Amino acid sequence: MTDAMYTRYPSSSIFIYNAITVLHFLLGGAGFILGYGYWAGWALGIVYAVFAFTEMYLVMPLKVCPNCVYYRLDKSICISGMNLLSKRIASAGAVSDFPRRSGGPFCPDNLYLASLALPIIGIAPALFIGFSWTVLIILVLLIALLFFRFFIVFPKIACNHCRARHICPNAQKMGLSGSQAAR
Repeated sequence: MTDAMYTRYPSSSIFIYNAITVLHFLLGGAGFILGYGYWAGWALGIVYAVFAFTEMYLVMPLKVCPNCVYYRLDKSICISGMNLLSKRIASAGAVSDFPRRSGGPFCPDNLYLASLALPIIGIAPALFIGFSWTVLIILVLLIALLFFRFFIVFPKIACNHCRARHICPNAQKMGLSGSQAAR
């Protein structure tokens, strides 16, 4: 892999990453609300949105980012920009602990994947309960965003330029870890 590694991701990359993340979470919440209606839909939608946003924008900066190389690099900005928040709310961890982000059933990586998969899994039954074109479109958009994330954003925008890719369990699972050490 010959792609340049970034110390500061371009603003456009950070925007794309966060825009698809926020859109995914908002569409997921809306899908639950519209799919199930009444109090159940609102409860599911709000609980899902709170879970997803908390996991991504609080748990990750508290549990994962302090162990990332981007936490330590001067003037760095990772693909999500969460290293900047993490420096404000968490103490530095150990880079050697970064791979632990994917250990155990309730690890940050699994919670992140759950935040992406839950609305797809949870909204599909609503189509059988009471079909809605709007809910179907939301479901299709969620699936498209998931594929875009895994087949475009991760391999072409994020992981191929990441200084942590050689120790990241996600990059290793996707075959994107490369052989270069973080500089």
